[in-house]
Amino acid sequence: MQYKRILLKLSGEALMGQQQYGIDPIRLQEYASEIKQIVEKGVQVAIVIGGGNIFRGVSGVSGGMDRVQGDHMGMLATVINGLALQSALENDGVQTRLQSAIKMDEVAEPFIRRRAVRHLEKGRVVIFGGGTGNPYFTTDSAAVLRAIEVEADVILKGTRVDGIYTSDPEKDVNATKFDFITFDDVLRKGLKVMDTTAFTLSQENELPIIVFDMNTKGNLLKVVSGENVGTKVNL
Repeated sequence: MQYKRILLKLSGEALMGQQQYGIDPIRLQEYASEIKQIVEKGVQVAIVIGGGNIFRGVSGVSGGMDRVQGDHMGMLATVINGLALQSALENDGVQTRLQSAIKMDEVAEPFIRRRAVRHLEKGRVVIFGGGTGNPYFTTDSAAVLRAIEVEADVILKGTRVDGIYTSDPEKDVNATKFDFITFDDVLRKGLKVMDTTAFTLSQENELPIIVFDMNTKGNLLKVVSGENVGTKVNL
């Protein structure tokens, strides 16, 4: 395998599958199967999932809700998604631990960096829920932060698009895909990969990002095997 330890970032919306909201059990099981494949190859896997399929703090604010309250609700949504993925993985025979940045001992372990690393070393999948534990930070920022803390080799951002394009390929038929691109070029061209805080943190810590289509069967294994899938952002 090209990478020994990865952090997989999934959006909450990805778990909706064909539904309008919530969690699609079929999509959940598909993701669990993809993750199991690379765990069996000896790859150490950490995961961060968004909560947008259940609640988005920003949308709450637009409806008149306090931003901090809305972000806390979004963090709880990521724990719900983490529990769902943990269940799907363990049903597939993959040992999994859920750690939360918000203390909820009956539901998840507290986030402790050394414990997380130890789980990874023992071949367990570690899901990080609760974002960073702070409002005003996205799950992209949480993903980069946790990846740096556990010394992951790369961040794999699983999306419904097969990489980074010159413009939105769902809206522009003339959009062209990048196979490789530098952090500086992403910023210069104004391309959207992650929010600015997360992207800058990744750049400063020289942590590469690969954006790929998680919904295509076998793509995750291809990425960790070093195949040219998606778009790699590096220095």
